[in-house]
Amino acid sequence: MLLAIDVGNTNMSYGVFDGAELVQHVRTESVHNRTADEYAVLVRQMLELRGVDPGLIDGAILASVVPVLTDTVMQFVRTAFGCEPLVVGPGIKTGMSIRYENPREVGADRIVNAVAAYAWAKQGVIVVDFGTATTFDCVTPQGDYLGGVIAPGIQISAEALFARASRLHRVDIARPERVVGRNPVGSMQSGIVYGHASLVDGLCARLKDELDYPCRVLATGGHAALISPETTAIEHVDDHLTLTGLQLLYARNESP
Repeated sequence: MLLAIDVGNTNMSYGVFDGAELVQHVRTESVHNRTADEYAVLVRQMLELRGVDPGLIDGAILASVVPVLTDTVMQFVRTAFGCEPLVVGPGIKTGMSIRYENPREVGADRIVNAVAAYAWAKQGVIVVDFGTATTFDCVTPQGDYLGGVIAPGIQISAEALFARASRLHRVDIARPERVVGRNPVGSMQSGIVYGHASLVDGLCARLKDELDYPCRVLATGGHAALISPETTAIEHVDDHLTLTGLQLLYARNESP
């Protein structure tokens, strides 16, 4: 079985694949000062609680946007599962031409998402990833990674509002009953949720206008389920898109 690891700024996701099937998924916080041994114990125990035998994991792949955690994760995989992880980066076979000005400057997670999204759409596609940042990645009908947009994520935007406006207190990020808020909580929730949904619709419209091909729109990430229903642009949500992309890349690099 394969262990796929997505190392993000806020959370780390771990997916266990049996062939192409995702059989289990767990998540931890991205803690910079946690040791490799601590991660090894934690992840093994979490998988065992979900009914996964760690001894059956014989391969691993990771994509990291947190350089200080990359070596720690590689070491914990060696310790916990006794295999050398494949790291998404320069030299890996993606099957996708990167048309960014400097391909090395594209986040590993964005390439992984693009690979999985193109496998889903089989045509031009825009991937919206609701992570620490909200990113928009464009893939051509030929399967080339073109580039995209990086915007402040919904949590970052909300935290900035709470921190800088002294009379506004922290609220849950949730869909309000109406757009017109009748109290501070409803007003902030409307601005956070519907404002971000409008950002998505607006940017997707501008991207489609600039691209010279029709494309589908796919969403993933922590707030995708909350924001996507409030948009008109997003067609489909895949919570495990990055993990699926990692499995595809592992198969492309490890197959004879």
